[in-house]
This record gives sequence, structure tokens and C-alpha cells, in this order.
Amino acid sequence: MGCLIEISDLRKTYQVGDEAVHALDGVSLTIDNGEFVAIMGASGSGKSTLLNILGCLDTPTSGSYLLDGMEVARRSTTELAHIRNSKLGFVFQSFNLLPRTRAVEQVELPDLYLGRLNHAARRRRAMELLRRVGLGGRTGHTPAQMSGGQQQRVAIARALMNDPPVLFADEPTGNLDTKSSVEIMNLFTELSKEGITIIMVTHEDDIAAYAKRQLLMKDGKLIRDEHR
Repeated sequence: MGCLIEISDLRKTYQVGDEAVHALDGVSLTIDNGEFVAIMGASGSGKSTLLNILGCLDTPTSGSYLLDGMEVARRSTTELAHIRNSKLGFVFQSFNLLPRTRAVEQVELPDLYLGRLNHAARRRRAMELLRRVGLGGRTGHTPAQMSGGQQQRVAIARALMNDPPVLFADEPTGNLDTKSSVEIMNLFTELSKEGITIIMVTHEDDIAAYAKRQLLMKDGKLIRDEHR
């Protein structure tokens, strides 16, 4: 499959008063193209810090992070923003949709920032993605006209707009009922089978069970790495 992510001795330290807090304490791992990975751990374990660094939303204090062979640990804020827009997709617990914007326009947003497509091609791509996530009949709806599960599907379609090799999901079912959660996780499973790498933070064992690999964080360290 090929290695997509390789981190070595990754550390993130925050200074809180006179105390140094080690949010990440020497984490090393590799993630291959097409893997479906769940990152688990209690609050304060370092799982969200790890996700933020892997997603180029934050930088480590020290250590190496290779993304598709490119060292990104010391990139500038501007460079990290370009990497996020061109290579990474994000799905959040709160959906992060614009309240008065139609679904198709929500999905188009990442390409508006990147500017790869003209208007007609961008609209075709957005419509195709909404059909792919089962929302072909909801393209003109705003978030207020959709259920939580439908809103999260829009968010997933938006995350796929720039065809990223990796999708990051931060508690993607945290605001959903059980039925919608199952639907979203089945969709992630389908995307993983299509070759998209999925890295997901969750505290729910039943949600983590959908992933083929589970990482357990504790006190900033990776203490378990299980392949299913």
C-alpha cells in the first residue's frame, strides 16, 4: 500500500505556569495508504493533540513528521494551510457547516480556497460527491432542513472535495443518534475500501471497532497499537 504518514519521536510540550505538560511524549508510528485507524484514550491522553499535528493544525515541539514523504513538522503557518487544503480532509463532531448555505455550496468551499476548478466543474464535482454520500436529493437544502446524520454526510462530501489521500475525523458521531452513527461509520468503511486513509479520534469502543487498526494513548504516549 505504501507509507503515507511516518512520525518519529514526536513531542508536544506546553508550559502551564512553572510546569511543563507533555501532551505528546515521544510518539513514533507509521500509517499506510488506505488504512482505517482509530485513536483512543481518556481526556488528556494526547489523542486530540496527535490528531491536530497529523492534520497540520498544530506543530510538534520536536520530532519528525513525514506526510507522503514530505517533512511537515517545521512548516510555516501558510505552508501548513496549503497542505491542509490540498492533501487533507476534515470531519468534525459539530459538522462546521455554514447555517444559511445550501449543501452543494458547502461542498464547493474547499475548491474555492484552492482554485483548481472553474465554476461548472466545481458544481459537477460537488453534486457527484453529494450523490456519493446518499444526498443526491438534498443538494439545495440548508443545515436547518437536514438531520444531524445528513449534515455530517454533507461535511464528509465537503472533506472529499479536493480528493485528499487522507481524511481526519474528530469524534464524527459524537452528536449523532445510534442509527445515524452506524450510517456514518458504514460510509467511512466504504471510503476506506476505496483507498482513502481515515484517521479518527473517538472515545467510543463500538465506533472504534469499525477501524482495522486501533491506537490507544495514555499520558502522551502510544501504549497500544492493534491491527484487527
